[in-house]
Amino acid sequence: MHRNELVAQIKKKKSVLCVGLDTDARKIPQHLQNDPNGILLFNKAIIDATKDFAVAYKINTAFYEAMGIKGWEIMQETLAYIPNDIFTIADAKRGDIGNTATQYAITFFETYPYDSVTVAPYMGADSVQPFLAFENKWAIVLGLTSNPGSQDFQMLPLEDQSYLYERVLKTVSSWGTIENTMFVIGATRADQLQNVRKIIPNHFLLIPGVGAQGGDVATVCEHALTEDGGILINVSRGIIYAGDQEDFASKAHDAAKMYQQEMQPFF
Repeated sequence: MHRNELVAQIKKKKSVLCVGLDTDARKIPQHLQNDPNGILLFNKAIIDATKDFAVAYKINTAFYEAMGIKGWEIMQETLAYIPNDIFTIADAKRGDIGNTATQYAITFFETYPYDSVTVAPYMGADSVQPFLAFENKWAIVLGLTSNPGSQDFQMLPLEDQSYLYERVLKTVSSWGTIENTMFVIGATRADQLQNVRKIIPNHFLLIPGVGAQGGDVATVCEHALTEDGGILINVSRGIIYAGDQEDFASKAHDAAKMYQQEMQPFF
């Protein structure tokens, strides 16, 4: 998907909501747990219930890979069910070099035709650049995360008094463009969003951590939103598990609408 198409969706829906389809077979409603197609039925119902408010869907591939071949088939069918005008993300966090990175890119851009894939930059330029060679596809690079272990490396001070994550943002942003590179920035680190915007003022940011992890929509929008949106706020558990009975889709609809209404005043 071209950047202009994503921006058009954001402006049309007055939303930067990304719904995370991190579907755990043990957490879907009981009546679907007994159905051999329960996960796919759950995903389709969530998509139908939230597509008027979402501009993106993020599929965490780990939840599907864990099921073996059946999981990959469910992921493929889920991806195919998402409307073509909504941005799709393979949350796969791949990171390898040369030919291997190219094969990962083929996997998530051609075999499973996502618009984007999350990438770990630890191995350097040759682990990211293969993903940037595909037209209208995006590498979403891990920049600053909100997990406790982020302190181990991302916040290491460097010789110029900057932090390692700042060096990553500056360096990786030079490898691609604002039309094929995004960054993952944890929403619970909202106090640092302003600093991130000084380094990469025009790149899209994928921002997890809102909802169940404690992030706040208004604070994120105030610090990171740009004229064309510039952010995708991911909410997973707070939407897909808003209800655990047969009316789960209705509950998900209401939760997605609530998040969109929190975003709407910023447009």
